[in-house]
Amino acid sequence: MKKVELLSPAKNLETAIAAINSGADAVYIGACDFGARVNASNTVENIEKLVNYAHKFYVRVHVTINTILRDEELSDALELIQQLYSIGVDAIIIQDMGILKAAIEQKIPPIQIHMSTQCNNRDINKIKFFDKIGVSRVILARELSLVQIEQICNNVGCEIETFIHGALCVSYSGQCYLSYANGGRSANKGACAQPCRKKYSLIDEDNKYYLKDKYLLSLKDFNASESITKLISCGVKSFKIEGRLKDINYVKNVTLYYNNLINKYAKRTSSGKIFTEFEPDVSKTFNRLFTDYFLNSRHDCYNFLTPKSMGEYIGKVLKSDKHYVEIDRNSDISSQDGIFYSVEDKPEGFMVNKVVKNKIYPNKLLDISVGTKLYRNYDSAYDKKLASSKIVRKIGVKFEVFDDKILATDEDLNSVCVFLGGYEYALNKSKASENIINQLKKSGESDFYVTDVKLTLGEEIPFLPVSKINELRRNILEKLMTERIRNYPKITQAALSYADFYEDNVDYRANVYNKEAENFYSGCNCRVKQYAIETSKTIPPGVELMRCKHCLRFAAGICTKKSKLDKSLYLMDENGKKYPLKFDCKNCEMVILNSQFI
Repeated sequence: MKKVELLSPAKNLETAIAAINSGADAVYIGACDFGARVNASNTVENIEKLVNYAHKFYVRVHVTINTILRDEELSDALELIQQLYSIGVDAIIIQDMGILKAAIEQKIPPIQIHMSTQCNNRDINKIKFFDKIGVSRVILARELSLVQIEQICNNVGCEIETFIHGALCVSYSGQCYLSYANGGRSANKGACAQPCRKKYSLIDEDNKYYLKDKYLLSLKDFNASESITKLISCGVKSFKIEGRLKDINYVKNVTLYYNNLINKYAKRTSSGKIFTEFEPDVSKTFNRLFTDYFLNSRHDCYNFLTPKSMGEYIGKVLKSDKHYVEIDRNSDISSQDGIFYSVEDKPEGFMVNKVVKNKIYPNKLLDISVGTKLYRNYDSAYDKKLASSKIVRKIGVKFEVFDDKILATDEDLNSVCVFLGGYEYALNKSKASENIINQLKKSGESDFYVTDVKLTLGEEIPFLPVSKINELRRNILEKLMTERIRNYPKITQAALSYADFYEDNVDYRANVYNKEAENFYSGCNCRVKQYAIETSKTIPPGVELMRCKHCLRFAAGICTKKSKLDKSLYLMDENGKKYPLKFDCKNCEMVILNSQFI
């Protein structure tokens, strides 16, 4: 079985520890600055606490420094990287080529470099380029198919990381400038205003509506659980859950779900076993319905109805009046649950006051038609159980007792011993042996659980009081944890070098924001024609604000492969602003163009 990594998001220290306890092999977290989620930053002190906790279980800590940087920010970012390395962080996730240049020139310590999905890693030539430079890992774009992922894995030596769950950006990552164009909030600076979750209309040059007042850029949430075995066989090393802004219950539930799933098909890169009191269910936490996106083929990956959570389907309405609805199936709906439904394509919802058999009584008067589909987007009982259920992670250890010492060996073959010292021989050998075994089996509140106790003794059995055995056990487990941390398998970044870029020049879509990033491309025999969009207060008409695999022609049923529509199409927001649309049918991509200055 291959060894793979489950990588979980963390908004803060508490969430990161919960992710580790739920089965993450690695966590990714933002530092105080320069992360692509400005609302998920953490102090170096808290990251150090996380590192100390994670490394006990051989869990790795990755820190996001994946925004583009101004010239005056770059030195601060490099200083932050030095601090992160000194506290034991395992890897940094970067987008800015100024940092990569510093790594090549050994101006930062040898911390592993992971190229963020913000680098627009969808072209095999781009991944090969980073591989030639020598980076440790490349994080793929979400839009790739299983065939493309396998091709990439077969053609590079670096590790490949891919998303398996969570929210989807409708644009290729790193290629969305819509938020900046609309209000100066740059996604590449971690300040995206999420204009993709707002209402739009699809119209043509004659102002004919094809789709009106819907969330046309809002996608369902990603769920690749049915393709896990294929992704493992493709050669993917790390399986990433999206969600650095998600709450702790979401992270616990989703991490445990994929921990249990991956355990069926692969070995893991970290240590320990998860002990829990609940069964994970990803349908019960935030989701906009699920899609496997483009892993297998093009299909309906969008949810035009709402950008908010819809949750799990619970049934259709059989009968209704203003005071209750009766659904067509038995369910475990209870008071305080949240229910989602739609009326004429408008999202609605209510809280449950009480349930009698299949009748649901809401907290407000209703007007719901027979046949309406109901979804539960808040399961109060499950959420409470998830919040209160104890989840612990413990490392397997076995003891072997000799005449003069006790040897402890953990699941990673770290070993320590403590000596017994002077003792008397037991008169009741059977009772003494049983006592030793029973007491050593108890691991208490430690980070270990005991898998075996073996007695390798001579004719005589030592008489050890319970208090003495307990003291020996505590001492040896403390020593074993110290030994584990001392032997932590730290992996450093191998030497990097410049490599020829696969194109002669790059424009604003390379997101070059500082002189060192420009010099990086020069070192790779590539000319920077334009700096990043964010260097200008105005964006000329015709600039690509977004390029995506989601296609509104396809969604509206007017794909040119099936219809003869030859009119220009526009995306129009609620204020009447129009964005010209361009369709690259050869690559099955849609492009949203800027139509005016900011």
